[in-house]
Amino acid sequence: MKFSNKVFPLLFAFTFILSIHEISNAIDTITTTQTLRDGKTIVSSDGTFELGFFSPGNSKNRYVGMWYKKITDMKVVWVANREVPLTNTSGVLLKVVEPGLLVLQNDSNGVVIWSSNTSRHVKSPVAKLLDSGNLVVKDTNDDDPEKFLWESFNYPTDTMFSGMKLGWSSKTDHEVYLSSWKSKDDPSTGEFTCHFDPTGYPQEVVKKGLMVIYKTGPWNGVRYSGSLTLRKDPMYKYGVVLNKNEAYYYFDVLYRSIVSTSTLMANGAAETIWVNPTNVWVTNSTTGADICDIYGFCGAYGSCNIANSPVCGCFDKFLPKDPDGWNRKNWSNGCIRRTPLNCLDGDVFLKYTGIKLPDTQYSRINESMTLEECKVVCLKNCTCMAYTNLDITRGGSGCLLWFKELINIKILPEAGQDIYIRMSSSELDKNINKLAVHSEGKRRKILITSLTSLMGVVLLGLSLMLYFWKRKKNVPKGRTGGSIIKDFELPLFDLPTISKATNNFSINNKLGQGGYGLVYKGTLEDGEDIAVKRLSETSMQGLDEFMNEVMCIAKLQHRNLVKLLGCCIQGEEKMLVYEYMPNKSLDFILFDQAKSRLLDWPKRFHIINDVARGLLYLHQDSRMRIIHRDLKASNILLDADMNPRISDFGLAKSFGGNEAEAKTGRVVGTHGYMSPEYVVDGLFSLKSDVFSFGVLVLEIVSGRKNWGFSHSDHRFNLLGHAWILYKEGRSLELVGTCSDDSEYFNEVLRSIHVGLLCVQKCPGDRPRMSTVVFMLENDGALPEAKQPGFFTEREVFPAESSTSTNAAISSCKMSITLPEGR
Repeated sequence: MKFSNKVFPLLFAFTFILSIHEISNAIDTITTTQTLRDGKTIVSSDGTFELGFFSPGNSKNRYVGMWYKKITDMKVVWVANREVPLTNTSGVLLKVVEPGLLVLQNDSNGVVIWSSNTSRHVKSPVAKLLDSGNLVVKDTNDDDPEKFLWESFNYPTDTMFSGMKLGWSSKTDHEVYLSSWKSKDDPSTGEFTCHFDPTGYPQEVVKKGLMVIYKTGPWNGVRYSGSLTLRKDPMYKYGVVLNKNEAYYYFDVLYRSIVSTSTLMANGAAETIWVNPTNVWVTNSTTGADICDIYGFCGAYGSCNIANSPVCGCFDKFLPKDPDGWNRKNWSNGCIRRTPLNCLDGDVFLKYTGIKLPDTQYSRINESMTLEECKVVCLKNCTCMAYTNLDITRGGSGCLLWFKELINIKILPEAGQDIYIRMSSSELDKNINKLAVHSEGKRRKILITSLTSLMGVVLLGLSLMLYFWKRKKNVPKGRTGGSIIKDFELPLFDLPTISKATNNFSINNKLGQGGYGLVYKGTLEDGEDIAVKRLSETSMQGLDEFMNEVMCIAKLQHRNLVKLLGCCIQGEEKMLVYEYMPNKSLDFILFDQAKSRLLDWPKRFHIINDVARGLLYLHQDSRMRIIHRDLKASNILLDADMNPRISDFGLAKSFGGNEAEAKTGRVVGTHGYMSPEYVVDGLFSLKSDVFSFGVLVLEIVSGRKNWGFSHSDHRFNLLGHAWILYKEGRSLELVGTCSDDSEYFNEVLRSIHVGLLCVQKCPGDRPRMSTVVFMLENDGALPEAKQPGFFTEREVFPAESSTSTNAAISSCKMSITLPEGR
């Protein structure tokens, strides 16, 4: 066969074009014209890291991952498709596509197995494995880290190594955390996670599911209080960064010849390993090495010492809270002070040395205070339980204060720190220099302050007496206004204190607003964050609702109810002071497409269960039987760990033990959450709250609002849509993006079923909250759900019928709020 001279150049060009589709091992970059297949790898330019396909342990499944190239004992430090293993790599390739995504794709059918994400587009995207081990997607001509489209450092698996950060970005609301492998043969997400928790003051937290199993103790300027491995070393640099944009822990190796990693193991231990000159992995330390590392093992004020038998003990001046349990080696109830505190008589502080500092979830800091100033501040606040130096370098500086029971204490004789714990002044021993005693002058000052506060409370009491005297006819039979005042105990804040805390009610401190008025974030002088609800002159609610909220919640104590810290009544100003919830309200996250990613299914199910327990407490276990009447997503607040708190009791009603139902001519509540019998006839009962809870459950599962819900196939609300899917056996279609893991499908289906049981049209068909809690927490057959209330098709969508809706509201004497965020 003869070829013309023109054919050879064409063949050469064609061969070259084909060759660029398969990547060479000698490069560190994948472009849009290149692919990475099984058997090929890319390597960082300095030869440290390698990226390619691998099989873990004895598994035959294939994954895309990263490892140290020069170390013969292969350790995978990052996995891309950890949740979607490859059983056949034929035709599977890793490539970069426009507008800037790194995708693992089946070339034969185009199915994407795994993909990175991006919020920006570039014309010439590439994926590059940096010398740091960070796999990044970026514009080919832009090496600015701030402009990377995606980076593996933001999505680690189980391993942290030099150059990485563990923590939060407030700009993107994104958390970087570690999650364990299920086993050495299975890199999919295991039970354990490791987080940098900036709540109170930073510490690292290891969790098994939602349960905390280990906390490092706070950062003290040198290391975490309970971590003995983080010591000054010329080969390493590590620390904590806290500013308005970021909160994270980092560590760097200062010499490239040193390899060091920290891995969250499948058993929950955090193992630190490094490579010595013989290129063999060496275990440097293991977190959770002894029983004293178990979080809260010895209970509140209990101290754990692995060298003692038994390991749990009580500090001097403390006694076991449960002596019988203590003798049976059940230390969970911890210890209590031998002599109860008496703030008015003047407390003292006892110095304890050589300990791992307690959990700092409920702590406050001041970086500029001396230790003496720290003591004075703590002494003035009766809720302050202990203090110490914030930073132990250069002789100690700053102030760290604890405001709740001290828990997670471990004895570290040689490496522990000092802490000053509040004690009754009757425990004062003048012969022991360890006691920090305040002077008589300071006692008198405290006494004067206390008397002034007492006078304020008396004035508040007189105001309340006048208020209840005016409402005398409305006082329930057998209960007088005087007895209500006698039962009322609540701290009184003055207006200057609240004004200073909120920066004179600055718009920058505004958290939100509702029918009551505006809500502001504030910070008291002792550093405690608060939320302040300020009754506005144009508020739809007035003094009745203000006093109702005070009386309903002042004495309620439950971990799923927001805590009322006090109130302020001065002139025309009426304010309620609550504990501050850093994650705002549930609706703020749940109905936001980006933020809702923070709520995976375990968190959503946890919220559902905790709200159910809080409602059960109101209905059955509290000192008063309370109907909330305005349960909705915006009235569920979330703390730093996404634990829910039921809030806003302005519309709540309390009943006696035999009462269960009432009728009102003024219907109040929020569209989409009110039960049919309440809207139509003004009848409200415990089952009205159950209906609202059912709506909330379906909203949490779906991530969609009931009010304003629309669907292309019909004009039912969210309840109707859920009912249709339930009847057709397609309930899983209700689920948003919160769970695509079959492991949780039973919980999801059970939650939807329970939600539909709660929103049944007839109140008698709805379960009590005690039954709801049982059904959520236990497996077993559930009764068939009946048709929900308001199961009628709308002729027009809510947005199209605002005029007629408003007219209906005014004619029925209803006070109904739309479900807006607070």
